[in-house]
Amino acid sequence: MTHRDAPALLYEMLRSFASLAQTLNLSRTVKDLGSTRQTVRRHIAQLEEYMGNPLFSFDNRQYKLTETGENALKEAEELLARGEAWLNSESRHVFGLHYLALQDGKIPYFLQQHPLTALWDNSSELLKFGFHCWAQSEGELESPSFAKLRPYLMVFRYNQLNGDWICTEVGEKSSFATWFGWEKYRSAVGRSAVNLPTDKGYSYLLTQSFHDVASTRSIRLDHIHTHMPYGPEATPTPISYHRLVMACRYADGDLALATLIDRTMNVQILELPNEMRLAMPPELAMDIKPPF
Repeated sequence: MTHRDAPALLYEMLRSFASLAQTLNLSRTVKDLGSTRQTVRRHIAQLEEYMGNPLFSFDNRQYKLTETGENALKEAEELLARGEAWLNSESRHVFGLHYLALQDGKIPYFLQQHPLTALWDNSSELLKFGFHCWAQSEGELESPSFAKLRPYLMVFRYNQLNGDWICTEVGEKSSFATWFGWEKYRSAVGRSAVNLPTDKGYSYLLTQSFHDVASTRSIRLDHIHTHMPYGPEATPTPISYHRLVMACRYADGDLALATLIDRTMNVQILELPNEMRLAMPPELAMDIKPPF
């Protein structure tokens, strides 16, 4: 493998590539970036030289992504999102684990990954039970060991065509169902994880937990605080919760991701103000007791 220094303008080159890949129109890309046609073309040419393959074809005055371009786009978008979040002190690692502190308008999104040993220190009986079910089932969704846990889960399948996680199942006792109610939880099936009413914007950063678990075929624990629409008026309401993301398998052998959420005031997130940590209405905490 040949090692070469990255060009100093790599970030701008990635912006040009990602924008042109989205618009497939050079004039629109130039306008969106406040750049010039020559600059965008030069950025694309430099990326293609480094990567050793064309990123776009240009036929009949129309840009089209090549296979190399399609395969490179998602990671380019991820690098841009991570770079912007890092620059704004919104994304970093705490004790080697993932940390986010995002603000989309008036909606905060704080996330801190915790080691799995925290399950035994300060997590609920529901999450401990979920971990045991996952281990006993060896990740098989249809295993009898998972049967008692299924009503509390949301399950997702990866869509290779667009890189989204698609909801395939919502348990009637899950946090999603008990927060949003019957109509929302039933209509969530078939929708992308980033288009559910739980998470808006920051699409890559908000599903990074999913991608991490999928790539390692493992399990992770996150503490999260944000706002979500609640009640008939869909009023933005503070919500805090612990979340297990578990790599599983469907009956056909395909990868599944199962999420188990327990709403609780007991979130431990660095730099989360105490008034925000305790802002969720106490009656919305789940407080589920065994037997499940």
